[in-house]
Amino acid sequence: MADFLVMAGTLVFSFAVGYALIRRIPALLHTPLMSMTNAVSAITILGALLLFAEETGSLETALGAAAVALAMFNLAGGLAITDRMLRLFRKARKAGEARAESAGQGRAEVGG
Repeated sequence: MADFLVMAGTLVFSFAVGYALIRRIPALLHTPLMSMTNAVSAITILGALLLFAEETGSLETALGAAAVALAMFNLAGGLAITDRMLRLFRKARKAGEARAESAGQGRAEVGG
C-alpha cells in the first residue's frame, strides 16, 4: 500500500509540474514539445510493458494496461499533430519558393 501511495503522489506531483511548465510555453514551441512528449510516451509504454514481464497483481496489471493505452493514445495523437504541422511548414516553404522564383523571373524580364 505504501508503494501505491508513493506512485500516486509521484503521479500527482509530475502532473502539477508538467501542467505548470507546458502552460508557460509559447505556441511557436509546441511542435518540438510534442515531439518530446512522444518520446516520453514511448518510454512509458516500454516501462509498462516491462511490468507485464513479471507476475503482478490485478491492480498492477490494470494500472499497466491503462498506462499502455493512454500512452499509445498520446503517442498516436502526437504523431498525427506533428505530421500535420510539418505539412503546413512544407506548404509555406513551397509557396515562398514559388514567390521567389516568380519575383526572380520578373526582374530578369525587366533587366533584359
